[in-house]
Amino acid sequence: MAEKKMRVELLSMTPNALELLYAAFRQCYHAGFVADMWPRLLSGEIAREKQAEFVRNVLESGHDSPVEHVAFSFAVEGISRACSHQLVRHRLASYSQQSQRYVAESDLEYILPPAIARIPEARERFEAFMAEVNSAYADLRDMLVAHGRESKANEDARFVLPQAAETKIMVTMNCRALRHFFHLRCCNRAQWEIRALADAMLAICKEKLPAVFATGGARCEELGFCPESERFACGKYPTRKELEQA
Repeated sequence: MAEKKMRVELLSMTPNALELLYAAFRQCYHAGFVADMWPRLLSGEIAREKQAEFVRNVLESGHDSPVEHVAFSFAVEGISRACSHQLVRHRLASYSQQSQRYVAESDLEYILPPAIARIPEARERFEAFMAEVNSAYADLRDMLVAHGRESKANEDARFVLPQAAETKIMVTMNCRALRHFFHLRCCNRAQWEIRALADAMLAICKEKLPAVFATGGARCEELGFCPESERFACGKYPTRKELEQA
């Protein structure tokens, strides 16, 4: 039984991503057939810098649907079930999550919130509870096996597992879904754990496809003002109302 730290790895992304996005955007505004342009894109005849500039300019105009042609697949471990429940609310994505029904939690790993970790007595109470949960899970699983549940013992014993239980998940999102995800989850108002996950994913996306993600992040970073109401604004940027009154 131990505390687990977050780890985010890029497994795969659409090959020739920049060229594909350039072709998709150009098809919207070009009289010709982009399949005829494709060999020129792959050969470098049309410079990547030119492609990136074109993609950035069109994105800045608000036309972003063509970025759906490119997707990223991430493997994530060391997040809580609380975090994964927030993650899977983002609909335009594919998820494959470690099952508590088939994978036994014999040695419970968990996520420790920083706010609890900073308070010695809170951390002690939290870790004591995790130890009790671990013990209760093991006892219940043994009792279920002894009474004939055998391979199905996990699915009933898991009912005592907390939201702090560590989980592993694979997620695939296209660039448009990722941009929306970052707008919401890189915001200072997002919970600390999913914000850390979004920041880690964004750092990878910025490195791999800067034409799309160089200015990615919370929505305010692109707008230059906070789209939240005054009640929910964090103060980093002025609200729309504050700008109108200035």
